[in-house]
Amino acid sequence: MTTEVLESWVAGRWQGGSGDGTVVRDAVTGDEVVRVTSDGLDLAEVARYAREVGGPALRALDFGQRAAVLKQVAAMLDERKEELYELSARAGSTRRDSAVDVDGGIGTTFVYSSLGRKGLPAGHVIVEGPPEPLGKNGTFAGQHVLTSPHGLALQINAFNFPVWGMLEKLAPALLAGVPTVVKPATPTAYVAARAVRILDEAGVLPEGALQLVCGSLGDFFDLLGGQDHVGFTGSAHTAALLRSHAAVTSRSARFNAEADSLNCSVLGPDATPGTPEFDLFVKELVREMTVKAGQKCTAIRRALVPAEQLTAVAEAASERLSKVVVGAPGAEGVTMGALVGLEQRDDVRAAAGVLASAGRLVHGDPHRVDVVGADAEAGAFLAPLLVEVTDADRPEPHEVEAFGPVSTLLPYRDTPQLLDLIARGEGSLVGSVVSHDAGFVRDVVLGAAPFHGRLLVLDRDDAGESTGHGIPMPQLMHGGPGRAGGGEEEGGLRAVHAHLQRTAVQAGPRQLAALFAAEDPQAEK
Repeated sequence: MTTEVLESWVAGRWQGGSGDGTVVRDAVTGDEVVRVTSDGLDLAEVARYAREVGGPALRALDFGQRAAVLKQVAAMLDERKEELYELSARAGSTRRDSAVDVDGGIGTTFVYSSLGRKGLPAGHVIVEGPPEPLGKNGTFAGQHVLTSPHGLALQINAFNFPVWGMLEKLAPALLAGVPTVVKPATPTAYVAARAVRILDEAGVLPEGALQLVCGSLGDFFDLLGGQDHVGFTGSAHTAALLRSHAAVTSRSARFNAEADSLNCSVLGPDATPGTPEFDLFVKELVREMTVKAGQKCTAIRRALVPAEQLTAVAEAASERLSKVVVGAPGAEGVTMGALVGLEQRDDVRAAAGVLASAGRLVHGDPHRVDVVGADAEAGAFLAPLLVEVTDADRPEPHEVEAFGPVSTLLPYRDTPQLLDLIARGEGSLVGSVVSHDAGFVRDVVLGAAPFHGRLLVLDRDDAGESTGHGIPMPQLMHGGPGRAGGGEEEGGLRAVHAHLQRTAVQAGPRQLAALFAAEDPQAEK
């Protein structure tokens, strides 16, 4: 029996591509789920439809109306999220994993709806600050304004968060009045497609505001130019290739990248066994290794601990990891599901082998795992793997990422060496410091900040409300320098501004006031 082709949502209709396409298999059973191909789709029509239909429809709405649309988007997906949970299980996700993706994406959309209602003006233009006098007599001034470009937002997403990854890019683009074309990663494209179908059936989006291309983008970059915005999530290698395209280098399409990174978590010297901070560190390490089977761009890849605590941390983490039950999502007792596919499992095994060659495995076997409710070989299952590297100067932990349930323990002697080890990651999305020592925390935060997009300080005082190492919040920036891509996503209204065109308008004060009062009544006041 031939698996059906996953349909794309383009130019206002659902349409399947032609040809055999790529077969996507169930991560748990290995059965075929769907075929993915964009062959035969008119991508030029996709771009035209976004610019000529979606753009005008969105720009006709003011900021408040766009925020109201986002609220409807979030509410409708929340109402039917069980459908997304069921499909996510086929991609290896437990219900806890699905909540991170599905509920996380819905929550992010609700937040942006609120930010739009409360933080943006009533009209279509954002006026930045008061006029700047440009003449001695006060008859000439300048003012910065932000307006919606007449282009599209192309988002290219990773496989690990098919719902959240889409919504956290869609929300600021929609608020900015920019139509979006979504290119989901092939292994989980069917989950993203269901979310888009839910929105289509609900009719909550203006015509042309959202399109979905399942499969290759072909020559779509050739259609992009200076009015367009590209948001990419994936590997640093792919980001570099896309960034070098003429659409970016010659035609100045805006390009934002969020790439995987060798995120670290630091245990402070004060956090000895028996302290709350020691327990918090170990708990957070194990959680980041096992949620989404470690397939998170924010997961802890390098656990940096005082040299004298290396053995204690290894033993405590191994004890917690021994209680992790790997198996089919939904099977009784299962706490960690499968990787997204067999190819991904093979890649992680190979990377874990390189890391282990620099030290030793203190927990797990890359070639053997006990599985509940499924076949260990047919499904993409892997045991959590903890590697101990006693020589922290070895290059492997600072260069190789195993994008799965794998982390490396590294010892440090003092703060200067610690900061040097942190910097060897060459830029990360997130780092965390687990310590109750304010002086140590200050030294690490200030020393590590240039290399990170986000830093979490975790101790006994904030643990009750902390969202944890691996969870970016829509109010705060998500991204990082260097290896992490050099981009910024989310970050509250800053992400909306990134989709808008900033223009300096020079005129007389009376004309400036009249011009902007027509779009924003608050500007005249």
